[in-house]
Amino acid sequence: MAKTIATLVGVVFILVGAVGFVSHNPLELGAHLGTVHNVVHLVSGVVSLYIGTKGSLSAARIFCLLFGLVYGALGAVGFVAGQGEGKMLNLPGPLELGTMDHIIHVAIGVLFLAGGLMTKSESAQPASSDG
Repeated sequence: MAKTIATLVGVVFILVGAVGFVSHNPLELGAHLGTVHNVVHLVSGVVSLYIGTKGSLSAARIFCLLFGLVYGALGAVGFVAGQGEGKMLNLPGPLELGTMDHIIHVAIGVLFLAGGLMTKSESAQPASSDG
């Protein structure tokens, strides 16, 4: 499950990052996508896709758990520390996150955590017979 989640989310991150350079509001989601945010999506997507396709099962599991915590925490912090009606959170540099960004980050965090938690470590997997 972790490898599948990492692969799928990686592809989505890469697509959102690429489309974000053309349209600062892809799919009219209400997210705040500037250059820095798009670069973060592209880098996250490449790492996630690599782990999902080339990494071991345990690496994908750990990656999903860590990224799930990071993205979930980022969304939660945005809701708590964000200011004004749009819960705007201004991070260092030109990175602004609003309510929709926080919702998306929490959802991504939950998805990654589910992938990590629903995947047993390789040592807990039954050995497959090859013959």
